[in-house]
Amino acid sequence: MHKIGIISDTHGLLRPEVIDALNGCELILHGGDINRQEILDRLAKIAPVYAIRGNTDKSWADHLPQTLTLTVFGIQIFMVHDKKHIPKDLTKVDLVICGHSHRYEERTSGEISYLNPGSCGPRRFRQEITLAILYAEDNGTFKTEKVLISHSKAEHDESVAEEKTGRKIAGIKITDEGVPSCIGAILPAIMREIDAGRSVEWIAAKHRISRELSDQINRMYLTHPGVDVDGILRRLGL
Repeated sequence: MHKIGIISDTHGLLRPEVIDALNGCELILHGGDINRQEILDRLAKIAPVYAIRGNTDKSWADHLPQTLTLTVFGIQIFMVHDKKHIPKDLTKVDLVICGHSHRYEERTSGEISYLNPGSCGPRRFRQEITLAILYAEDNGTFKTEKVLISHSKAEHDESVAEEKTGRKIAGIKITDEGVPSCIGAILPAIMREIDAGRSVEWIAAKHRISRELSDQINRMYLTHPGVDVDGILRRLGL
């Protein structure tokens, strides 16, 4: 039996637990929103990697395809980041892999199986951190296994602290929305750091903001090309 790792939406974060789960895989398939080449290079040290480009992957990912069709151990696989872009006339495919939603999903329609491995990158709100392992036989039959990555104590403590509003962290006043009152002043620096490929965790630590807020800003900036500071503040409800 062959073991294939299927991940998506790493957004610049490759957790040690994810690496452990992928060890022993013969192939790794990445469903996009990778963030930087370094992630693919690290994955390639585990096994050969097939990846597609996600909507937040910028010019560094120009060499990656938007869709990918491949045959793996007799399984016909079609990969696309957003399920909205799955062709309606898709045929001769056994498995469709997508990402984007950050939510794990398995379903079958007709003779086609659909798999979204969820996100194993920065945690988004209270969503699960997941990936999938595909076990394939040489005759083309396969089964999938959901792998759930436990949240670390630090992440748990951060989520709890985030709900406690009207307090100060390291001398920075936190608003009732859980956002530092100085956020407008530090947003330009955060946007430059996102352009430079800094991780959500790095930005959160440097600016003493929560991981969730750092992730929110990252997504707003990357998914709305041309957005400015005022645009992000509006989306934060400030």
